[in-house]
Amino acid sequence: MIDTHAHLDAAGNGAGALVERARKAGVTRVVAVGSGIDSCRATLALADEHEGVYAALGVHPHQAASEDAARLDELRRLLGHERAVAVGETGLDFFRDYAPRDDQRRLFERQLDLASELRKPVVVHARAADDETARVLESFEGTVVLHCFSSPPLLAVALERGYFVSFAGNVTYLNASDLRAAAVAVPADRILAETDTPYLAPQPVRGRENEPANVVHTLEALAQARGEEPDELEAQIETNAAAAFGLP
Repeated sequence: MIDTHAHLDAAGNGAGALVERARKAGVTRVVAVGSGIDSCRATLALADEHEGVYAALGVHPHQAASEDAARLDELRRLLGHERAVAVGETGLDFFRDYAPRDDQRRLFERQLDLASELRKPVVVHARAADDETARVLESFEGTVVLHCFSSPPLLAVALERGYFVSFAGNVTYLNASDLRAAAVAVPADRILAETDTPYLAPQPVRGRENEPANVVHTLEALAQARGEEPDELEAQIETNAAAAFGLP
């Protein structure tokens, strides 16, 4: 199994212990995500240290008004590392609005340009910004992964454009029937699963700090919603992740 989105450097329990527990649970690969330049450096160090860990590197929309938004030349250099497989997460968050929306748009567009230049996939955060996210992505011709998918209105655009759609632990929540319905609609070759560690622990362990080992709970919920065997869906997600991120 693979966890396609985990903030290992933000976890309070130590990345090494999390990776070890993940392996014992059958989660042999993790795409660790850096948010901001210092986080990206820490994430690359973890990818270097731990077998099966890869890195997605970007500046989060919450940081669009910070100094990191002006450090994309540094980000470009970090993305040249052999373990760096994607740009992101980047995108728009009009729910929290921790940064001015114009700043978020500019940062999103600049990171899309960077992904195009480097021919890397982009990992997209979209919250309360469905229409604007779709508009900004319209001209991007590379691979798109919609991380922690929680915007059913964005699904039609995702399916039309062939985006990968990644579901996190919130798809397991009792009140998440809309997300499970969205998961059913995603084609087999476009669905992914993630934890968003250390956030959004799935229902069986809700209230605790999340970790990559818990992606198995998300997988089980997705398989049940789709009427598929977990082993078959696991194999499909492995294939999809390899295609999305260029993994061996």
